[in-house]
Amino acid sequence: MTREASWSWLMGHAETESRCADLYARMLASLLAHESAMPLRLGMSEEAFAAMLARHFPGVDVAPFATLGEDLDAMRSDEYDELITLYGAHLSDGMAADEAAWAGAVLAAGCMGGDHLWQDMGFWSRADLSAFIGEHFQPLADKNNMDMKWKRFFYKQLCAQDGVYTCRAPSCQVCADYQNCFGPE
Repeated sequence: MTREASWSWLMGHAETESRCADLYARMLASLLAHESAMPLRLGMSEEAFAAMLARHFPGVDVAPFATLGEDLDAMRSDEYDELITLYGAHLSDGMAADEAAWAGAVLAAGCMGGDHLWQDMGFWSRADLSAFIGEHFQPLADKNNMDMKWKRFFYKQLCAQDGVYTCRAPSCQVCADYQNCFGPE
């Protein structure tokens, strides 16, 4: 089944056509089409993944997703936990605790990939990723006011909170690596 057909199937099960359901459907459809680098269950526990499916896609069985992806790399668990903490400190107003936990797990798992974050997560564009972040972590999205690439932005936030500043220039605009952080994808 194509990514688009999988998306249609999932959205046919969505209780409402919310932006959140659409974004999860895009990730899951890409996972089913083997077009993402997401780990098993999008980085969530079995229970959390089943609960997310039940919330956004009632009636969709966990079985088609049971073996898609690998387990998260245990060697990177500290990094994963730091990202979860960062996201948890920047939740959108009114975000339900379970929804925040699912979104944080998914976003942190996506950061473990080696390509652009939106591609690793199985989104269809960078705009999808930005919408996902804005939906769940609006205060963090607001901080990225220069439209830095998301993965670089998150790691820069982690470095800044630890007092580590690796920039070689006094501002991004004069840095030799500007295109790597802000250029087109």
